[in-house]
Amino acid sequence: MRLNLGCGSDRRDGWLNVDSQAACEPDAVVDLETLPWPWPDNAAAEVAMRHVLEHLGAETSVYLGIIKELYRVMKPDATATITVPHPRHDHYLNDPTHVRPITPQGLEMFSKSRNLKWRASGNPATPLGLYLDVDFEIQSVNVLPDEPWRSRFQKKEINGNQLAEAARLYNNVIMETTIVLRAIKTGDA
Repeated sequence: MRLNLGCGSDRRDGWLNVDSQAACEPDAVVDLETLPWPWPDNAAAEVAMRHVLEHLGAETSVYLGIIKELYRVMKPDATATITVPHPRHDHYLNDPTHVRPITPQGLEMFSKSRNLKWRASGNPATPLGLYLDVDFEIQSVNVLPDEPWRSRFQKKEINGNQLAEAARLYNNVIMETTIVLRAIKTGDA
């Protein structure tokens, strides 16, 4: 099964299109903040969440529950493609339904291997993978710059390091980020 969670109007053929709003005409109307989700363990070979996760889990316990459910329903080595607005872009800041910034660094906290490295080095980052017994590895991170940064980057007027520095210093440099997570499961998973 391939889950398109929070599909909105982005209905995909060959996917189970899920949204909390019946007006979107999803295949299944499901509130992703109501846990547990209605799918069995290890059911999803692939998950898409496009401009969804930043809307979920205003309460930390709900957000962490969503991460646990995502992990539970994914097959071993399944991928979840998560696209979110950059938290320093007006697209994120202006939408009152956005409740949580989602960053690669925040999702990295759900990696057990990173948690163990942090623990060994004395890094104080919260080892959420170990705490929640979930394990996601980041497979890729891609950003979509906004103009004029995109044109400047494409014309090679600035390089990737300069673009990253601008994104740390200024708002409205990066419009959205896409992070691909892989579920790491062993044993009976």
